[in-house]
Amino acid sequence: MKILRISNSKGEFSLDGINYSSVDTINKDDLLNMIDVFVNSECEMDEYFEENIQNKAHQIIYSNLYRKFKELEQNKAQFKDMSENTYKDAIDKYRD
Repeated sequence: MKILRISNSKGEFSLDGINYSSVDTINKDDLLNMIDVFVNSECEMDEYFEENIQNKAHQIIYSNLYRKFKELEQNKAQFKDMSENTYKDAIDKYRD
């Protein structure tokens, strides 16, 4: 599934790989949902090249999203394990 793409010289994001929205409309909930999808699925992104995006705001937002998701991709297994352990500790604590 592609979560970030460049289409018609604009940066876009998707939570389902079907419906895309402009990166300048992204909000906190969208980011959290994107992280969840990214960690739990196989995701793709169009590589960032400044000349492929005309709008300066889109360039800034897309480049930052792309860079952060690339970092997350490199540390995906560690991030997933850490997240699961955090919730596991809380579940175990409140279960007793």
